[in-house]
Amino acid sequence: MAENIVIIGAVAAGPKTACRLRRLNPEAKITIIDMDNLISYGGCGIPYYVSGDVSDEKELRSTSFHVLRDAQFFNNAKGVKVMIRTEVTKIDRQNRKIDFTSLDSGEAGSMPYDKLVICTGAAPNQPPIAGADLPGVHYVSNMHQAIAIKDKLAKGQVGRAVVIGGGAIGLEMAESFADLWEVETTIIEFMPQILPKAVDRIFAMMLTNHLRQNGIQVHVSENVQKIEEVEDGYKVTSNKRSLETDIVIMAVGVHPRTDLALEAGLQVTPRGGIVVNNRLQTSDPNIYAAGDCIETTNLVSGQKVVAPFGSLANRQGRVVADNLAGIPNKFTGVVGSFIMKAFESSIGSTGLSLESALAAGFDADRVITAQTDRAHFFPTHAVIPLQMVFDKRTRQVLGVQGFGPMNDAVLTRIDTAAALIAKGAIVEDFSNVEMAYAPPFATALDALNATANVADNLIDGRLRTVDLDLFLAWMEDSSSQPDWLALDIRHPKDAKLFKDEFKELWLTIPYVEVRQRTAEIPTDKTMIIICDAGTRSSEVQRYLDSIGQTNNLVLGGGFNIMRQLSPAWWPKQ
Repeated sequence: MAENIVIIGAVAAGPKTACRLRRLNPEAKITIIDMDNLISYGGCGIPYYVSGDVSDEKELRSTSFHVLRDAQFFNNAKGVKVMIRTEVTKIDRQNRKIDFTSLDSGEAGSMPYDKLVICTGAAPNQPPIAGADLPGVHYVSNMHQAIAIKDKLAKGQVGRAVVIGGGAIGLEMAESFADLWEVETTIIEFMPQILPKAVDRIFAMMLTNHLRQNGIQVHVSENVQKIEEVEDGYKVTSNKRSLETDIVIMAVGVHPRTDLALEAGLQVTPRGGIVVNNRLQTSDPNIYAAGDCIETTNLVSGQKVVAPFGSLANRQGRVVADNLAGIPNKFTGVVGSFIMKAFESSIGSTGLSLESALAAGFDADRVITAQTDRAHFFPTHAVIPLQMVFDKRTRQVLGVQGFGPMNDAVLTRIDTAAALIAKGAIVEDFSNVEMAYAPPFATALDALNATANVADNLIDGRLRTVDLDLFLAWMEDSSSQPDWLALDIRHPKDAKLFKDEFKELWLTIPYVEVRQRTAEIPTDKTMIIICDAGTRSSEVQRYLDSIGQTNNLVLGGGFNIMRQLSPAWWPKQ
């Protein structure tokens, strides 16, 4: 007799499971049940639909050959029955059946299963803010919300927008308002930086600077206290300011939808994710789960995490289908890879941030570089700051972050790093990893290789760098480090602007003249050696060390990093 497979949820993991299983087991009876009438859509594409990059919402629900993925498509093309606008109200594990109710007719029913797959996804967090349920407050949670937001924009009803939450979705929505629609947009983030936990502070500052350069106001360390209706729209009040707006986007994260699993007595963690093994079976071997509703393992830290990404949901759906069809397959966990665009730039990360690595108990440190993405002589080359986080004792690489132009540069290095980190690679593996090379695409020694080489030098004591936060604080107030002196080894034309501005804090000796002018370098000061990328600075440090002048630190990434940050003291050129 053909197996009866019931899948709850029809956005990402559910349809992937059904379609893969149908190819493996043509005889199986497969049914997908979902509460919505819009199914199998690319939720990560919602900001790009709002922005106008994707012109029609149906494109997010269509195949690559432009066929709409609706219930009829799954029934006719895939041989999978889909019940939309239907809520599963109970999982009866003892009798292996589910109870359901039609949201349109109210009619109730039940359905037996041999195997059940839970793909209920995640729900948006709803913070305890007065007025968070007003009609002008939108959660980017489904296609209906996306359509409503786009409709308001298209009708010219939105001239001002406030986005609460500085995570990836909040930032992407802010860009979608400010770019095509030219909406006056403000981001309010509760944490001290945007993209908290995803990237470290320096990289968050680069993105913050880029957003501000493109007209978006960014406020961090602010707690929104209430939202209220006013005559011309809405007013958002935080602990620091009040902002009038036409629309509010609530983007403060998501949590797994696990009510059904809990009520059925399945094991769910305190963080809310359904517990699964590496075959994605729940605590009931006849029930599988996949997608945003499950808990998985971070392969670097070993800690349990919830990772709500559409890419992972699709991979997990395949694993579930294989196991249902009797093909052993495992989903071992995640590294935690992420990338997003912001106007003309992109930012990405994989593995652990320095903050997360230290919190997880690693003896962690980092290096930051600012190499070019392509050969320096190729016309379109650009600087891509990279950060590598590593364990100083084991030399294991724990994470990589990148910031650069909106092209393939950051993505290529993040993807390469993700593959290596998942295998427990050490610094030397990154130094020697083979990267495809041609001048239009990369440098002969790739930026990722070079970053690993810098890490190697730091671990082995051939390099000492200044903490970037301490350097920024010193540039704001030199009294914070009274014995520091900048040694600017760039070309005199580049260095002059800073010498004129900072005077006694600045010593300028061109790189090619350092050996001849060593006597001019004071020995009673800590020299902060500065060039554009950090490479020449490290060479000068090695030379000074060789003659016994070891009281010096290199500015990692040099002024290429400072240009990305544009701090208040940066001269207007």
